[in-house]
This record gives sequence, structure tokens and C-alpha cells, in this order.
Amino acid sequence: AEVNAFIDLMEQEGVNCIDLYSPNPEMRTALGHALRGRREKFVLQGHLGAVWKDGQYKKTRNIEEVKEGFEDQLNRLETDWLEIGMIHYVDSLEDWHTVEKGPIMEYAMELKKKGTLKSVGMSSHNPQAAMAAVQSGKIDVLMFSINPCYDLMPASEDVEDLWNEKNYEKPLTNMDPERQELYETCQRMGVGITVMKAFGGGDLLSDLGPAGKALTPLQCLH
Repeated sequence: AEVNAFIDLMEQEGVNCIDLYSPNPEMRTALGHALRGRREKFVLQGHLGAVWKDGQYKKTRNIEEVKEGFEDQLNRLETDWLEIGMIHYVDSLEDWHTVEKGPIMEYAMELKKKGTLKSVGMSSHNPQAAMAAVQSGKIDVLMFSINPCYDLMPASEDVEDLWNEKNYEKPLTNMDPERQELYETCQRMGVGITVMKAFGGGDLLSDLGPAGKALTPLQCLH
């Protein structure tokens, strides 16, 4: 009932993009039911490498687990295709090279060739790994953490650096140059960006957040 209410509201308000990082099978099944008769109205962004194991989320690079998780996703969503297939959570250059040269990228390209995926993407919090993926020409979409505070932070392979309060104690000015170059490169190469962490997990909406005062949802989205 809750998922149906969300989809009804999204359709009513013209919101059409749904990211499906969560591999929770109950959520996927409920969403599949809610999308019946209106699947074409929504852009679905599913993830390759986010699977459900022993009752919880797991990131994997095991190709058999990737394939099993992806096929289960299609079955539960009651669809034959996804608009975006995201290679899940690549936060280091080493992991990117593993993905790029290995069976996961091969599988993603095969799905795209068959039309099961309309485009191939990658999700990341690290501008260095993201830049390597964009410059490779192999991804059409980048999912990246973008907000007024994270954009000040230099590249790191540890995602928790983005919200570590100690990293915001010294004065910070201007966007990190690697992040700026990443966004400009995406624009130049025609790589779309889907934004995650727009509210910093809610931190930016609080006076206790890294900005030192609460930002409004409109400021964050802008």
C-alpha cells in the first residue's frame, strides 16, 4: 500500500525516475505490482552488483551473483528492460579497473546490445574513479554524490570522509577542482548524471550539518 501511494503521487506530480539500489526482494515485488499498467511512464535505474544475501544488502563483484540478482530484479519488477543499468558503488580506481576489464562490464554491454538495458551507468562517490569511467567511453550515465558540502571535499576512497565532521572544521571555499572537472567532462562527453545524496542523508537540512546552518530542500536541489 505504501509503495502504491508513492507511485500514485509520483505519477500525479510528474516525477518519473526511480533508483533501485536496494535489492530488498519485498520492495522490488511491491514496486512491480505498483507499476502494473504504467511501467512506460517511469525511468528505472537498477544496479548490477547490489544483491540480497542472508536477509541483507551485499555489494558483490561475483558475476554469478550479479546475474542472479539482476534477473531476479527484472522478474520482481515484472519488466523485460531497464532504462539504466548501474554498475554498483565503484569508489576506487582499483575497483573500476576490476569492473572495466572483467565480466561485469562484459555482461552490462551484452544486456545493452540485447536491449535489456537502454543505457549503462556507474555509481560512485569518488571523482577519480568516476572520471576514469567517464573517460573510458563505456558509461552513458554517472550516479554521483552532489551537494553544496560534498562538492568542497577532495577525492577519497572512503565514502565516510564526505560526512566526517572533522573534514569541515577548517574553512573551505570553492568546489574541489577534480569534481568540477568531472562535471565538465560529463557535460562535454554527453554523459548524464543522476544525483544522489542531494540532502547529505538529511544532514544538510539540520543546523548541526556540515554547512553550520540548515539548508532548505530547494537550495540543495538547485
